[in-house]
Amino acid sequence: MPRATAPRTAPTRPVAATAADPHDVPAAPVVLLTGPEDHLADIALSSLLARLRAQDAQLERTDVAAAGYLAGQLATWASPSLFDERSVVVVDGAEAAGDAFVGDVTAYLADPSPSTVLVVRHRGGNRARKVLETARAVPGAVEVACQPLKRDQDKIEFVLGSMRRARRRMDADAARALVDALGNELGELAAACDQLCADTEGTITAEDVRRYHGGRVEATGFDVADAAVEGHAGRALALLRHASATGVVPVLVVAALASRLRTLAKVGAERGRSADLARDLGMAPWQVDRARRDLQHWSAEALGEAIRAVAQADAAVKGAGPDGDFALERAVVTVATARGR
Repeated sequence: MPRATAPRTAPTRPVAATAADPHDVPAAPVVLLTGPEDHLADIALSSLLARLRAQDAQLERTDVAAAGYLAGQLATWASPSLFDERSVVVVDGAEAAGDAFVGDVTAYLADPSPSTVLVVRHRGGNRARKVLETARAVPGAVEVACQPLKRDQDKIEFVLGSMRRARRRMDADAARALVDALGNELGELAAACDQLCADTEGTITAEDVRRYHGGRVEATGFDVADAAVEGHAGRALALLRHASATGVVPVLVVAALASRLRTLAKVGAERGRSADLARDLGMAPWQVDRARRDLQHWSAEALGEAIRAVAQADAAVKGAGPDGDFALERAVVTVATARGR
């Protein structure tokens, strides 16, 4: 008689994290922001924080850089408080994390605190992949894909979606003209949408876009950023004042500065061939090569100082400071003088 065999059973598959729209991120025990597109990650984090603060105005937030994590810190940040208040722990740069972070997070995720939301920002690569795999198996986990938008049509949909959320109408031709003018950076596209909403009325047309962005952004905002990143403080200030005199709004110059610095930070955190890096980061190979040349003159500390200065200028030109123009000039000087230190 043939030997009886036990019936085969399918292997148990881990629970997959729920995919979420960056503009509508639900509260969850763990939220993963994965991929190199920082603007989508910023949108997702803002969406999540708004939801959490609507539930608890006293929400406690802790921001963590994974690269500097020390063993045991997560247990302190995520431990329940005396009155079980809600808290959120936001970990940036998990792709640069060490073994202490990976060990503590994977242990924590086996039994996450019900009063804590853990947000993990991972831009890509193989480091700390165990954290992502473990987090995705947590019941109720949420993952937001923060991947670059490479097709023009996707960028056009991004622009039109931004306008719908702002309750403004925009012609499809206007959206295409804006994408043609500003290119790849979603942060710039979003800033341009904000500016057009603030400075126009009614339906936004291609003529409105040409009036504000007809060749001036590349010729001025990015020239300012290039001069500053290359260490030419005097030239960068002269270009900035020329840009202001010809009608370029400060928020677009800030966006150009932020774009250049983000590129340096992204490329500096990775290793490999330019072509492979360009594909992974959603850039052109020449952008990677230029960033690597620039990085020969930039230390991590100087880059951090420059990024903080531009973030402060960004807040000031959007109304959080008394003098946005002065804040922008100071940021340009800070960026230019940080090079080489």
